[in-house]
Amino acid sequence: MSYHPRKLSYMEIDPRRLRVLHEVARRGGVMRAAEALHLTASAVSQQLALLEREVGLSLIDRSQRRVALTPAGRVLAGYAERVEEELDEARRELIRFTERLAGPVAIAAFPTVIRHLLVPALADLAERHPRITPRIRELYGPPALSELRLGGVDLALTEQDADEAVVARQAIVSHPLYVDEYRIVAPPGWAEVPRQVPDLAEVPWVAGPLDHASGQALERLAALHGFTPRRVHTIQEFPPTLALVAAGHGVAIVPSLALLDVPDGEVVVTGITGVGARKLDAVTRLSRTRSGEPDPVQAVVIAALREAAEGLAERLRARWRTS
Repeated sequence: MSYHPRKLSYMEIDPRRLRVLHEVARRGGVMRAAEALHLTASAVSQQLALLEREVGLSLIDRSQRRVALTPAGRVLAGYAERVEEELDEARRELIRFTERLAGPVAIAAFPTVIRHLLVPALADLAERHPRITPRIRELYGPPALSELRLGGVDLALTEQDADEAVVARQAIVSHPLYVDEYRIVAPPGWAEVPRQVPDLAEVPWVAGPLDHASGQALERLAALHGFTPRRVHTIQEFPPTLALVAAGHGVAIVPSLALLDVPDGEVVVTGITGVGARKLDAVTRLSRTRSGEPDPVQAVVIAALREAAEGLAERLRARWRTS
């Protein structure tokens, strides 16, 4: 396909097609862009071809196996990114003129916060802001932050071991939600339940992965007290972790939120202290044209999450008083 330069004064560019080019550029391919835009790959290719016809230039280098942008394509993709940012800013400003907040908000989260923070917060949002439409995606760790940076989600819920140094993340802002205390749980059938840290040196562990906050908490506890934990099982999610503990396969470090749905007596919550906590944060993108504050829709979602966190603190205090 050949293209003939056209005079700039006659060039009309459809901003919807600019968005398609923008997604292809930042996601590195047609298939990934199609997923993000909820289009077929052929529809994305068709939009790119129409955009090339509009500007009279080749934007995609089709001579390679992998889709790559031409120099002209990279230049236009840079402008497309700026157009997207300006449109996002315009939406934020226009929201301030409306009496009721409205629109979709995509949220990345993981199981314990979905169950105990998001579900109560969504009920509150449905009552107070019925025109806001949350969309939840189960994503954890780096994939969630990647989707946030790429615009696949508007807000991500993250966890971090509270004693780990805060990691500086480029172009995103953290909004604290809750500090979730860790507890050490043991099987109810054991003749001798660990009662202090030295008792943990010889017991088998149902441990979290090292890149998870609970796994990092175990490593820190072991280093602090000079023992090497026997990591018999490595489990990512807390329900199977607690099931293994209940069945007698080892002790585990779990956050307090994970214990809310565990029936009394299924595991023994030890009285060992000094285990630490995990920080739960809501993370948003940093706009180039604004401060680190979230847009109005994101702000009310974060407020609802914080209110749900306050309710959780009350439930947990009541749980420990009666246990």
